[in-house]
Amino acid sequence: VWSAIGLPLALTLGMNLFRDFLAGARDMDRHFLETPLAENLPVLLALAGIWNRNFEGAAAHAVLPYDQLLDGLPDYLQQLEMESNGKAVDRNGAPVAQPTAPVVFGQAGTNGQHAFYQLLHQGMDLISADFIAAVAPAHPAGDHHDKLLANFLAQPAALALGRKAGPDVPPHKQFSGNRPSTTILLDRLDPRTFGMLLALYEHKVFVQGVIWNVNSFDQFGVELGKELAGPLTRALAQGADAPGLDASTRSLLARIRRVRSGGDGS
Repeated sequence: VWSAIGLPLALTLGMNLFRDFLAGARDMDRHFLETPLAENLPVLLALAGIWNRNFEGAAAHAVLPYDQLLDGLPDYLQQLEMESNGKAVDRNGAPVAQPTAPVVFGQAGTNGQHAFYQLLHQGMDLISADFIAAVAPAHPAGDHHDKLLANFLAQPAALALGRKAGPDVPPHKQFSGNRPSTTILLDRLDPRTFGMLLALYEHKVFVQGVIWNVNSFDQFGVELGKELAGPLTRALAQGADAPGLDASTRSLLARIRRVRSGGDGS
């Protein structure tokens, strides 16, 4: 989005807002370049992720923005993290010695609370999480933002502290706690802070790739499917078989042909 592909964004928002967006990214670039490691936000975020993935065994990571304007952020970070660092071979061509990128998922926090937070709090698998919110509301609406921030603050506390057993706490209402999360609190959500946020995650992914010794800038995992799709595209267009198919794919292709020819597909 920082390159020429950002042109549609610039045309949609106008150059003033787009320059603010780029300025925020530049602020984070400078912070990453100049700040000591102990206070370097991308480094700290990367190390927290590696700790959760490699030492705590969290195979999945939830991104939970408490702002509807950021509802698409988890989808963006899925591509950023899993396509960049979802690797099993290091830069030297050797198998990596530890798990790399986790499964990334999420959605706006208030929707997620009624979708998958149950699993985060009481599920059998450990899942780390990032909670993101802005202090200032984008669109003031009574006490709505206070309620949003209250939930934003409550969820990480519940994950961390849980609710222990007691005479008045039946097992199904107990929470183990000690479930990891990171809280990112912006002063406000505007083009500049949004640029900073995206750059923060990009630098985080780069740092993790360096530590895992994987190439974060190739995506050969998507190539095999594309290669196999070529003969299948021709087979679908011609109503014929493709050479070298496995039994399962051949059977599915045959079913598609039967349905297209007016059969019942059975």
